Amino acid sequence: MARLKGKVAVVTGGALGIGKAAVERMLEEGAAVGILDVLDKDGEAVAKALTDKGYQVGYWHCDVSDESQVKAAIDGVAERFGKLDVLVNNAGIAGPNKPTHELTEEEWDKVQAVNVKGVFFCTKHAIPHMKKAGSGSLINLSSIYGLVSAPDIPPYHASKGAVRLMTKTDALLYAPDRIRANSIHPGFIWTPLVEHHLQSSDDPEAARQATASLHPLGHMGEPDDIAWGVVYLASEESKFVTGSELVIDGGYTAR
Repeated sequence: MARLKGKVAVVTGGALGIGKAAVERMLEEGAAVGILDVLDKDGEAVAKALTDKGYQVGYWHCDVSDESQVKAAIDGVAERFGKLDVLVNNAGIAGPNKPTHELTEEEWDKVQAVNVKGVFFCTKHAIPHMKKAGSGSLINLSSIYGLVSAPDIPPYHASKGAVRLMTKTDALLYAPDRIRANSIHPGFIWTPLVEHHLQSSDDPEAARQATASLHPLGHMGEPDDIAWGVVYLASEESKFVTGSELVIDGGYTAR
């Protein structure tokens, strides 16, 4: 199919999990994609495997909490592929699972630097390219924890709430430029991030089953469940969608 034919996209955190799935599905739908990540070995392997299949894709090392790296990578993608139409702000970390009063300033700031400042930096440096292209789509990965909360990982919850409102602000700011901004709110998706989070429990397998049962559908999601949402928001199928929250959570927040 060719739902994204002619479009150029950047996906942060594109080496693994949801990001990797988004890269693959977008390429299959006709986009050219720049993968941004700090996991060079994984990112380069993904880019090579997909290039060998004939897709237009490249890898750029990028720590999204470093503005100079963000600008260089995004400019590099736009230069290689000729423009930039879509930004998928997917890179994120969970941070330490401690109650608020036990967190250090350094632990708090590290999560905000990646999950919030990273979205800010990437958006900041993508917007000029989108304005030049005449339109664009900003797709920010928030979370169910940008909508509801739970008694764990306070820095993560705060960061995802921030991403939700940053998205709405940018939707209003850039609507005159035909640049749309939407957030995606996944439930628990079986990715390295979730797997690592559950490994911190005394019985990881029991924790996995308990987490799955939190979703009315009875199971956790897969990266492709989110990736298809990314494809939709990147495509012209969603041309009248901005400032919205696409919740893909197996019914988690319907209670």
